Amino acid sequence: MRFCKLLFVGCLSLISLASHAENLKGLYQVREPVNGQAPEERDRATQAALDTLVLRLTGDPKAPQNPGLAAIRKDPQQIISQFGFDAGPPEVLKVDFDPATTEQALRRAGLSVWGASRPSILSWWLNDSAEGSSLVGDGQAAAAPLRTAAQHRGLPLRLPLADLSEQLVATAPALEGTDPAPLRGASERYNADALLAVHAREEGGQWQAKWHLWLGDQKEAGSVQGADQAAVADAVMLAVAERLAPRFVAKPGASGQQTLEVQGMNLEHYAALLRLLEPFGVRLQSVDGDRIVYRVNGSADQMRAQLSLAKLQELPAEAPAQVSAPQPAVAGAAPVAAPAPTPAAPSLRFRW
Repeated sequence: MRFCKLLFVGCLSLISLASHAENLKGLYQVREPVNGQAPEERDRATQAALDTLVLRLTGDPKAPQNPGLAAIRKDPQQIISQFGFDAGPPEVLKVDFDPATTEQALRRAGLSVWGASRPSILSWWLNDSAEGSSLVGDGQAAAAPLRTAAQHRGLPLRLPLADLSEQLVATAPALEGTDPAPLRGASERYNADALLAVHAREEGGQWQAKWHLWLGDQKEAGSVQGADQAAVADAVMLAVAERLAPRFVAKPGASGQQTLEVQGMNLEHYAALLRLLEPFGVRLQSVDGDRIVYRVNGSADQMRAQLSLAKLQELPAEAPAQVSAPQPAVAGAAPVAAPAPTPAAPSLRFRW
């Protein structure tokens, strides 16, 4: 009962917090390189920033050309809150898009939206070049292109310390292998949601990279090329974002509805859960002690993927309630009211 009272007393403030919180900072800010500040160059970079943002929010490479965005592409100022130039080097146009109007435009176009609560990714990244082989660690100069690429593609990136013990583990065979076991132990202290292994090589003035991604029991892999380290880093992060997005985006009207029960609720959990479920049109159904029931728009797999980010544990489904068969009417007896229908058991159940 105490949670119920606190929940409804603090409901408005918590909803406000959840609807504005961004786990991934700068999700709606895009930085695009420019060659000077001439109007035509600014317009080109603004269009490029819009394409980057749409891809960042949907994970769909076809989304920027969606016909439903034609009006926005013609006049991006409709969804831009501010922009400016950073001298660099390199010089960039920095564009801040308004979150509310941007999401409205995407949803009107029928596009999926990936919220700001995204899986943190620990990257074991090994560079091989003419200068030798090196594991990229947090704080190294070589980390800058990786962080820039991750921010550009909307991914929360973490890097290891790359100390001697980790260098002995994150070898080329381990990073190119299909088994994450050699990296799991070294990754535990970083407490990331996903594990990304990349082996990048410089050959003939070009860079190429093989990558493997593990998120839970699901695995993705691929290879990319780029003119330099920055380009190959961006290509890896783009490929990873496009593989992850379908697990988390909420497709308008396409995924059906789920009834979601979560146990072990308190005010902190309530705010965190709203942040996670906001992209799925979450609606409160009932509260009973520390048990809360929501209705959400999304597939069961999307819900499992999203809630795994908060380390929630899935519970077995409840057995459907037994409903007694109606009794036949007896001649001359007073009519008996039919029993009230029993609410359907939640289709998904989790606990903190």
